[in-house]
Amino acid sequence: MPLQEKTLGAALNEPLTRHSTLCRREAGAFQQAIKSGEPVVVACTQEKRLFASLAEQTEGAVSPIRFVNIREVAGWSRDAALASPKIAALLAAAQLPEPEPVATVTYKSAGRLLIIGPLEQAERAAGLVGEALEITLFAQGGTGAQERQWLVLGGRIDSIKGWLGAFQVAWTQDNPINLDLCTRCNACVAACPEQAIGLDYQIDLDKCRDHRACVKACEVAGAIDFTRQPMGQTESFDLVLDLRAEPAFTQHALPQGYFHWDGADLSTLLRLRDLIGEFEKPKFFAYKQRLCAHSRNETVGCSACIDICSAEAISSDKSRQQIKVNANLCVGCGACTTVCPTGALTYAYPRATEQGLKFKTLLATYAQAGGKNAVLLLHSQERGQALVEELGRAARLGVAQGVPANVIPVALWHTASLGLEAWLSAVAFGAAQVVVLTTREEAPQYRDGLRTQMDVAQAILGGLGYAGTHFKLLRADTTADLDQELRLLASDRPAVPATTARFAVAPEKRSTLELALDHLALQAPDRPEAIALPAAGSPLGSIAVDKEKCTLCLACVSACPASALQDNALLPQLRFIEKNCVQCGLCATTCPESAITLEPRLLLTAQRKEARVLNETQPYACVRCGKPFGTLKAIEAMLGKLAGHSMFQGAAQERLKMCGDCRVIDIYSATNEAKITDL
Repeated sequence: MPLQEKTLGAALNEPLTRHSTLCRREAGAFQQAIKSGEPVVVACTQEKRLFASLAEQTEGAVSPIRFVNIREVAGWSRDAALASPKIAALLAAAQLPEPEPVATVTYKSAGRLLIIGPLEQAERAAGLVGEALEITLFAQGGTGAQERQWLVLGGRIDSIKGWLGAFQVAWTQDNPINLDLCTRCNACVAACPEQAIGLDYQIDLDKCRDHRACVKACEVAGAIDFTRQPMGQTESFDLVLDLRAEPAFTQHALPQGYFHWDGADLSTLLRLRDLIGEFEKPKFFAYKQRLCAHSRNETVGCSACIDICSAEAISSDKSRQQIKVNANLCVGCGACTTVCPTGALTYAYPRATEQGLKFKTLLATYAQAGGKNAVLLLHSQERGQALVEELGRAARLGVAQGVPANVIPVALWHTASLGLEAWLSAVAFGAAQVVVLTTREEAPQYRDGLRTQMDVAQAILGGLGYAGTHFKLLRADTTADLDQELRLLASDRPAVPATTARFAVAPEKRSTLELALDHLALQAPDRPEAIALPAAGSPLGSIAVDKEKCTLCLACVSACPASALQDNALLPQLRFIEKNCVQCGLCATTCPESAITLEPRLLLTAQRKEARVLNETQPYACVRCGKPFGTLKAIEAMLGKLAGHSMFQGAAQERLKMCGDCRVIDIYSATNEAKITDL
């Protein structure tokens, strides 16, 4: 497709010059541009390496260089003639500043590698890795070579924990033969009458009949000792290569530095050789404990982040009433931040504000260039990105239709890193649809979490009268799958707000959600009093209080992490601000009377942001001084429960009706009761 530089320039508010051979005959224009000091955008990703080399060779080159692919995602498509608005949007987004740096997590590896598996396979893997690593083998049966090149351990592995540079392997040495002392002379193999010793140099204790001929044959080396007690040992390693059929870790996202190898893919061994030195990765999350709805008063409420984490990097810290996130195990998927209802966990790289600005820029430029019915296609920057580019190349060959002109691909570190508030903001900014592309990369719980969030988001837009399907979760593993799924989108024409939003995405999740909801409700075709939302995953809603059961003990107030439930210092009242409620369920779990139930919904009246009374009662006055010290229902409930107790009869029962001061006075002034001092 011939680029329409005048049309693109008008949309970007700057003059553009088309270069068709920038990496060849027109390289001088590139070198001149990078001396200007202004950011330079190269609309081709094929020759990134060449452009980087040219920049190094160019004296006075000071401009930051950014790359954007407009060929596979726009130009190579059957809709290429209509793709100018999308190209303008991609070019505008490429000019945005790079994400601000964040704190990093450091790994240090000296190359100490443990290989676990059958001895002959472990030795083969060790030979392929070469001399780059310090290798230890942990034999799991098999037959070893006669020449011993590496330290060999044996026994029963009890546990493997840790990550790159910090693996702790615990095992029990429970075999009479110490592999470290064994010289592999094979004397024990020949001497054993039951053939209980194989060339893995371990004794099969089920076959052994206590002849001890092997002990006599091994007198010189002293490697065999049947009297040795099983001994637990622990050792540290930087890397682990596991050749067993069942891996040591069962979670979807394995710890960095651990590899479960099938013996065929040699790229795994190449990666091992490169993991020596010091490495850094961004700390992808930020945690604010004061917002966390996980636990209050030793009661667990929300555990969404723990349940969804595919790396098992998040756990409950019951002693501190919060969660713990292991930054070394975190792989940066962001699923925990997506399902967090309060924003206690937020995605830090890129920040929400940066991602929001990107969406806003893409959609505003697309609309300014005349684009209609914009669809944001969110995909991962690894398999998802590769699939989109493969589709473009297939379209170039005429075997696929390619990415439609109205579909704007957006690469994310991980597709699970964005959820409800980001998608609704995108619709407010002008997107007709937000489509999330998943592949075999994503853990099953991520797809479930995204689907749950989409159900809530779609219920909100549907309730507001916006017709059509605005959110879709696609699954594709081949270009044919993706091509078909994208073409099916063309039949949808969802309703969008008449006016696009101008708000900036806030760092706080709930603030962004409120801004998006306010704009969508203001522009809504319908505005009911309330919209019912799915019970699963809704971060919005009310609570219902059974007034017959509720004693106004106010335990729910102290449990609420979002200050949605409040008391009244002047009157016995339970008040509620619906806007603050995150539906964590801590109030319902904490309530000793089981008087609270959750009601997922979006209230659209002004009452949503105002405090309203859920329950109130008369104060109970002290029978001695008349001072209020509790609620009528609470005192009556206590009297009813203790009425049959032998210790609360007569005067003791009457004291239950007194305030704390009068109760003490009555105890010390009573003359007809036995005291401890009288005994």
